[in-house]
Amino acid sequence: MDQLFALFYAQPPWAQAGLGLVVLVLFALAVNFLLKRVLLQLAKPFLDTRSLTADKAAARLATVAPLLIIANGIEHVPHLYDSVWMLIQNVAFASIVLSIATSLSKALDYIDEVYRRRPGAHRRPIKGYVQVLKIVIYCGAAILAISALIEQSPLLLLSGLGAMAAVLLLVFKDTILSLVASVQLTSNDMLRVGDWIEMPSMNADGDVIDIALHTVKVQNFDKTITTIPTHRLISDSYKNWRGMSDSGGRRIKRALPLDQNSVRFLSDEEVSGLRRFRLLDDYLTRKDTELREWNARELTGDANPVNARRITNIGTFRAYVIAYLKAHPALDEAKTLLVRQLDPTPQGLPLEIYCFAATTAWGDYESIQADLFDHLLAILPEFDLRLFQQPSGLDFKGLQIASA
Repeated sequence: MDQLFALFYAQPPWAQAGLGLVVLVLFALAVNFLLKRVLLQLAKPFLDTRSLTADKAAARLATVAPLLIIANGIEHVPHLYDSVWMLIQNVAFASIVLSIATSLSKALDYIDEVYRRRPGAHRRPIKGYVQVLKIVIYCGAAILAISALIEQSPLLLLSGLGAMAAVLLLVFKDTILSLVASVQLTSNDMLRVGDWIEMPSMNADGDVIDIALHTVKVQNFDKTITTIPTHRLISDSYKNWRGMSDSGGRRIKRALPLDQNSVRFLSDEEVSGLRRFRLLDDYLTRKDTELREWNARELTGDANPVNARRITNIGTFRAYVIAYLKAHPALDEAKTLLVRQLDPTPQGLPLEIYCFAATTAWGDYESIQADLFDHLLAILPEFDLRLFQQPSGLDFKGLQIASA
């Protein structure tokens, strides 16, 4: 060993400096290899095996050790210019600060990942808060790294930030707006991952797949991704379908446009013929009793049938639709069920069906709705009612053939 030292000091100054640097770098690399390839591999079974984020955080933190060796050992390299070893030392200290910052950043990612494993984590995501903490960590690391490079106190840099407050507010305007919006969205439970939202102003109609500090990602039903600035979800309006999903039922609201020329009174024979509908038994019996009592009381001695109350085909059809909806097994009887007439229009008399399917699955809902209106459209002629439809070329062609 003494011979090696004697041989080392027998070399010229530039060779001693070069050899010293090589030894220092090799020692730092050996420590880095020992920590990352040996100790971390031995400790890997004790870390979270379901995540790579914990390994990355530990690896970034392990980088601090070889950097500390370089920072503290560079001044012991002989015949090295003061300006050179001070520069290397400052760069090493700045790298240590950045390594710690990245390690903390990965640790925050791991915390967010562990939090998202909880059953109710999608209701109150913390990703926005994690990103805010990352910004604070990196800003602090940048100040400390610059202070290490210029060998000045961090307080000197912080004192200069006061004059740059207006510039910083302008630069971080979107971040501040997004932070406030994230707090409001989370605290008021306005948005969760998995919610179906509609936001026409942003061409968004689909499921929320990610809520971050600056953006919210929505996967539309055509599998495209719409990215919405977080603050726009506070300043603009959007529709959240979570209430529908939680209720277990989805609304059906559609109208049948009836031809008003087909609305008329029913004769006694026609009423008797409609009694073959099982769903109309109670209605026709109740209505017949009601009308007989009223006519007997109000029309004493008046034989003119125009003054009597009579059953109409549209009223009977409306009663049939109500009974049919109540008996339908795929509809939710506990929710609102209405069959009502809307204002007559030049396009017919709308008869609106308002009810709720007992499912929120899109495919099942559309199938239930289609089956429901398939039946109602097919049963209309039994009540001598017609749908209103704009005349087409075939209608005019039929008129021409008839006139010919």
